Amino acid sequence: MKKELRLPASRIRSADVTKSEKWLGYLLGPAGAVLLNAVLASYLNVYYTDVLGLAPLWGGAFLVVFPIVSKIIDAITNVIMGYIIDRTHTREGKARPWLLLSAPLVTVTAILLFTVPAANETVQAIWVMVSYNLFYSFAYTIFNMSHNLMVPLSTRNTTDRGGLSVFNQIATIMMSGIIVALIFPMVIMPMLGIDKAKWIVTMSILAILALPLTLLEYYFTKERVTLENAEQVHEEVSFGKQLKAIFTDKYMIIIYLYFLISTVGTSIKNLSLVYFCNYVLGTYNDGITQTLVSALGGIPMGIGIFAVWPLAKKFGKRNVTLAGFIIYAIGSAICWMFPTNMVIVLIGQFIKNIGGLPCSYVFMALFADVLDHIEWKTGFRCDGVSMSVYNIIAVAMVGICTGIFNGLLSGAGYVQPYMDAAGNLIAVQSETVKNVITFGFVGLETITGIVLAVLLIFLSVEKVIDREQAEIKSRREEQA
Repeated sequence: MKKELRLPASRIRSADVTKSEKWLGYLLGPAGAVLLNAVLASYLNVYYTDVLGLAPLWGGAFLVVFPIVSKIIDAITNVIMGYIIDRTHTREGKARPWLLLSAPLVTVTAILLFTVPAANETVQAIWVMVSYNLFYSFAYTIFNMSHNLMVPLSTRNTTDRGGLSVFNQIATIMMSGIIVALIFPMVIMPMLGIDKAKWIVTMSILAILALPLTLLEYYFTKERVTLENAEQVHEEVSFGKQLKAIFTDKYMIIIYLYFLISTVGTSIKNLSLVYFCNYVLGTYNDGITQTLVSALGGIPMGIGIFAVWPLAKKFGKRNVTLAGFIIYAIGSAICWMFPTNMVIVLIGQFIKNIGGLPCSYVFMALFADVLDHIEWKTGFRCDGVSMSVYNIIAVAMVGICTGIFNGLLSGAGYVQPYMDAAGNLIAVQSETVKNVITFGFVGLETITGIVLAVLLIFLSVEKVIDREQAEIKSRREEQA
């Protein structure tokens, strides 16, 4: 992208973070694409197994292999996108311009995910693979890379950056915690059932909603960190040099390990949620079980809007997150011991999500601190490359986890729901399938919570970040 390219200007002019920036750019703006992605994370696999009936395809191998292969492609496009972002120079920044492009792409490709033609298995398999990669490996990669860089590039003020991180995560928590976790299982899913036409209409509406809201994020964000040196001649740092910088930094390695382990636990949990509520704790699409699990588990996320950042400022982002993961593991363990007892599971979910508050709201602020630390150490920014590795972990592990989970379901003998001769929906699974689902929903996160708490002991970047930022500012003033 050439520097002379003129793009629609940001509505944010202030050198300091503004209220409209927080509410429109970081809370409301991302809500459309975040909602769409949250719905897909919870229900796209259900659409494939229960509506399209793809679980037995290729002897059960299709839903195991295709997500993994697709995520390899996605990982490659993330590297390319990170490279492009770091070499994008416009008056609107280097990441924000790609939000503008992603808005229509996300909408169109999301609709294609569900409009699978009623054809033979080969045609359906090809459509699923192509549409999946158009969305995840192309359109959503562009959005997610640029969106995730908004907090690190917004400002160097750690307090303002932490506040923006909280607002940014509120959008994610509210969309997944209220609409996807409450409204969908209580109202939408019983209405959709296994009716393909209803699925297509509902998901198309969500996809269209993402378009204007993503444009809102573009107009009400600003890359102050990028624009600090906008008038200087850009000396490109080689891709290899940037990779060396991030993979020789202990804090960035810890951040990546943290994110990888967290993603594995969360991905398997998200995939298992609907199945757990349908077969282990409740009955198929009963409209009650998943709503209760999500409501009792999600209440702490609402409380966290007001509590987590004051605690993080007082005790440190790392320390609060570490303590949270210990609580997180305890809550998951309670659910794991009594997976069929509604009351105990609800109590365990409430405790678990209390512990999950810090990692949900302040992670991106920690990531931004590490990016500044690398700039202090090397003298150059690695935002695009660092975010591409971050996203590679996200997409690769989601794909791998989806393949593993589907493989476990198929191997355990998962049976697709069907209508009997009397028109009754039959949805019953064996004890082996139920055990696999239970471990995926609560067992694995018991283990990952403990591992993450130990790992965070070594992430001490907050102790040095204020001094390092002061030195970065001093160097910049000397160069000017």
